[in-house]
Amino acid sequence: MLLHPPPASLTHTFTHTSDGPPLYRSTSMDARLSASLLAGLVFLLHGYTAWAVVEVSMEDRVEVYKGDTAQITCMFTSDEGIGGLIIQWFYVLRTGEKKNIYYQDATMQVVERNTQFTDRIMVNVTAATGEVVLTIANVQLIDQLEFICLIKSLTDGVSEGRTKLLVFEKPDFPTIEGVQTGVLADEDTLSKIGSCEVKNGFPKPNITWYRNNAPLRVSDVVSVVASTTIESSGLFSVRSELNLKVMKEDKDARFYCEVTYLVPGGTRMTETNHISITVYYPSTAVHVWVESPKGKIKEGDSIIFNCHGNGNMASSVSIKHGTTEYNVESNMLVLENVTRLQSGDYECISTDVNTFEELSGNTTVFVNYLDPVVVLPSYVEMAQGEEWTATCNALSSLQTHTAWFKDGQEVSTGHILMLTDVTFDTAGTYKCVVSVPEIDGMEKMATLQVHVKGAPEIMKPEHTDIEESVSSTVDLTCHVRGFPAPSVIWTTADGKILETTSQTEMDDSVHSIVSVEVTSDLTAFCNASNEYGADALAYKIKAIVHTTAAATTTSTSTIGTSTLSSSSSTVVHITAAATTTRTSTLSSSTVKAATAIPPEKIRKEGNGVIIVVIIICILLLAILGSVLYFLYKKGKICGRSGKQDLTKEKSSKDNIVVEMKSDTEDAVLLGVNGEKLPSSNQ
Repeated sequence: MLLHPPPASLTHTFTHTSDGPPLYRSTSMDARLSASLLAGLVFLLHGYTAWAVVEVSMEDRVEVYKGDTAQITCMFTSDEGIGGLIIQWFYVLRTGEKKNIYYQDATMQVVERNTQFTDRIMVNVTAATGEVVLTIANVQLIDQLEFICLIKSLTDGVSEGRTKLLVFEKPDFPTIEGVQTGVLADEDTLSKIGSCEVKNGFPKPNITWYRNNAPLRVSDVVSVVASTTIESSGLFSVRSELNLKVMKEDKDARFYCEVTYLVPGGTRMTETNHISITVYYPSTAVHVWVESPKGKIKEGDSIIFNCHGNGNMASSVSIKHGTTEYNVESNMLVLENVTRLQSGDYECISTDVNTFEELSGNTTVFVNYLDPVVVLPSYVEMAQGEEWTATCNALSSLQTHTAWFKDGQEVSTGHILMLTDVTFDTAGTYKCVVSVPEIDGMEKMATLQVHVKGAPEIMKPEHTDIEESVSSTVDLTCHVRGFPAPSVIWTTADGKILETTSQTEMDDSVHSIVSVEVTSDLTAFCNASNEYGADALAYKIKAIVHTTAAATTTSTSTIGTSTLSSSSSTVVHITAAATTTRTSTLSSSTVKAATAIPPEKIRKEGNGVIIVVIIICILLLAILGSVLYFLYKKGKICGRSGKQDLTKEKSSKDNIVVEMKSDTEDAVLLGVNGEKLPSSNQ
């Protein structure tokens, strides 16, 4: 049940009897209340002939976090009902004095005023189960006290129980700090390692130091100094400092603190971060080794030596090779572009700057070598069909591999190169490459120059017949092989010498270029010669004349008597100007478009347009001829009947000439022998 404080007019005092605990008495209650109590008391005294039995049981302790709500339970048994009982709650001061905080009987429930619990407690009584529960809200550290539950019957049967209220506060996360300076190993005195601190816990937390997961116990070599601070809030802060005798092995040790603290119902633990310390210790041995290159060393490499003692105290380091002493910086020495002369033992000397004690270590280095390649002979001149043998050798500290290359392709392996039945293709530069398979990049080379003597040979191009437009320029090339290098002269069919545009000469070949302006059909010769003979190459250039006809020109064509034959080929050249007379000449009586373009001729890109124009003109002439022939057969022209035979003997010229004029000119038909026909026959 929820209890309320008594009226302000009430005051309360305690009285004691000789045979029991103090009773709660009111000195300001009215007469009616006193009379009722007396009447009840007389009734009870007459109704019972024996003392009533009251028994109380309570837990030994109740545990709760600071700020939470605590419930203290008081269990009782009695022969009397709840109405015949007096219930009181007390707490015990640290001095041992008991202080009342609650009173209840059959007629009232009163919370004592002006205590630390006045506004924070309530009592709930359950008669059926014999349970009285004291509830304390917002528990504080000062509430950690012993509480007494006292129950007394009206017949003076009395019993009490005690419970301790324990209050807890979880501390902050602990911190650790190691020493910032290094620690000397094997010192006679203990050295500070670090300190741990945990704040705001209740009850007081406990700190334990660990090294590599093993707890450190106080001994001759371990000292732990702890200090405790009670904060203004009443919470505890604990600081612990570790000191120990440092050994060399502690350079790899990990230190940390374990904090244990009490909580309701048990104990909890948390750990700090792990720290390490810098331990200074002198060297007892020195080691020197080749850091780079890994594996075998060759001439030209850079060697990196590392020299370190097994201590970490300051020392000066130097490296000796024979009588040569090298200064070492940062325990490292670099030798660049080494030679075989730098093979041998290297000694590293470390001197302690404090004690001047010297320690040394050694390592052996071997620098592999590959001497320059010697090719014998290195220059050869021979006639075609001859044989020759060359050798290639190089001295090395390791097993070698020899290969011969020409024009980037491997042609032979081994120290000997044999050339048999040589030709111009055999001539050139041969490279002998000697390598060491065990070491990447270790190789050297030398060359053999081979010349094959003989008359010039001109490398014939794919096409030597060329068609070019008039007034254009064509470049002719001539690649000649031969040794000694031949001389090259360009000439025409009539013996005229052409000026060379560019010419590249090598020991056994010449590459020559000449530029020719096309004005007419031309034959150009590349003439090459040396002391062993000569060779020549002819280029035939055909000049092409291009004609453009106006689309607005009106033409009339008349065909003389001839035979149309499909056996002869046709080459057509058309020359005309816009709006002028066009004249077409056929080299034979056959019009055949499919053979108008000679095969296997070299043409420029513009020839395609010319071919199309020629084909169209030929087709137009063929159609015009067919129309005229049809009219002639019908007798519509020349005053002849349609049955007149047009097939006559071919003249010795075997040519048909058609001349077309504009509307303002007379049309003239030439006969088969070139005579003009009279106007009556036109």
